[in-house]
Amino acid sequence: MRLTKSTDIALRIVMRLAVVDRTANPTTREVAEVMGVQYTHAAKVVSQLQHLGVVEARRGRGGGLALTATGRAGSIGHLVRELEGVGDVVDCEGEVACPLSSACRLRRALRLAQEAFYASLDPLRVDDLVADPTGPVLLTLQPK
Repeated sequence: MRLTKSTDIALRIVMRLAVVDRTANPTTREVAEVMGVQYTHAAKVVSQLQHLGVVEARRGRGGGLALTATGRAGSIGHLVRELEGVGDVVDCEGEVACPLSSACRLRRALRLAQEAFYASLDPLRVDDLVADPTGPVLLTLQPK
């Protein structure tokens, strides 16, 4: 299974926010620069993360981004499901329906594989992702 670019960016942003000093409150632009992603993509992703209650974004002096308690404690599997949306790995009913759709065993096998993928992420929390050696590396990253 392949994650969308937005989900990849979201996970990287969440990981960065998990390791920065809680009083630092970096801006979206700062996080985007450090993580090597375009600001416009990061801004869209931060908006999604804010909507999901994972990130708090405050404007103005003293503003910036912070990981919420929900974001820190939530399941990575749940977060990826929310970001990726529901749907099958393949679109059997697309513009031109697959001629095998009424008798296909592949669709079910792929659905089970997709759920196994998410299930393997379910027990993980953000702190698991930023444990050594990842956390210290995240702290050394500088804007590009």
